[in-house]
Amino acid sequence: MAPKTLEFDLSKAVGYQNHPAKVAYNRRDLLLYALSIGIDADELNYLYELDPNFTPFPTYPLVLQLKGNTFDVNSYAAISADQGTVPGVPPFDLNRLVHGEQYLEVLRKLPHEGNFDLKNEVLGVYDKGSGLVIERCLTMVDAKGVEYVKMITKVFVIGYGGWGGPKGPKSVTRTLPNRAMDAVEVTTTSRNAALLYRLSGYAHNSLLASQILIVFCSSHPWPVAYTISPLCSDYNPLHADPTIAPKIGFERAILHGLCSYGTAAHAIVKHLAANDSDRFVSIDARFAKPVYPGDTLETHMWKVDGAPAGHEHVYFIVKVKERDVVVISNGLVVLRKGDGKSKL
Repeated sequence: MAPKTLEFDLSKAVGYQNHPAKVAYNRRDLLLYALSIGIDADELNYLYELDPNFTPFPTYPLVLQLKGNTFDVNSYAAISADQGTVPGVPPFDLNRLVHGEQYLEVLRKLPHEGNFDLKNEVLGVYDKGSGLVIERCLTMVDAKGVEYVKMITKVFVIGYGGWGGPKGPKSVTRTLPNRAMDAVEVTTTSRNAALLYRLSGYAHNSLLASQILIVFCSSHPWPVAYTISPLCSDYNPLHADPTIAPKIGFERAILHGLCSYGTAAHAIVKHLAANDSDRFVSIDARFAKPVYPGDTLETHMWKVDGAPAGHEHVYFIVKVKERDVVVISNGLVVLRKGDGKSKL
């Protein structure tokens, strides 16, 4: 329950737009990201800048909120102070914040490099009883205001519920078809996977180890998420320092949730879109369980009905083979229909 002394003013919070953040990337950033999500060496269209079909993998913009426009590490504390405050929402303990769901939609093909603004708007603040949900929309635009990517993030703050606010819209539940999968991709992550992914665009985390968030809460409105939210840096020592993970209940350092998310997106584009990233429209999913570097990820995919004309819907989950647990659930990818010619 939220402390009784805290007061919310949703008229100030909902619709709030912070000043746009300056972000930038180059080809090297795109290459590092593609490697970090496990793209294979024979897919040079993502891994070799001189390949005639070289293109960014479309989930790359997920790293930009904390990368900013620098090409060195950043200070998490400075970025959090600049972007994290929401008027009308009382300050809360970042230790209680967890990434629940993530949506990304490509509105225009990504260029190979560039400077952009990342617009930030609060879409909703909800009282889930056991905690608080903040829903934000980030839109990547160029200097002319042309929109390239829209990202919607839902974060959950444990213990800040019960203040009498709106419950928010009911979450969509996607029931997997009761039939064989249309495709499955098996990806064995490297034991260095977290160390590589943390280089793909995220800021430096200056928080102390004691401030790392780990949540065990049966009353969470989604399956419990053990990934660090986008408001926290993926330079978090939890993903690298072998002395920290055992102190907070893990065998060893865990892999970033958005790394597994990108791995799943790639698997679907590879198998069900003939590896043509131009056919990728959007991805939406929930985070459920932790992944350890070295785990074998199985991305299970089903084509389903209900897509608008000219598009295809794919439901997916991601499981860790060794432990037979679902780590990403309720997934949906929207693809444009294609000509069936592979770009491999």
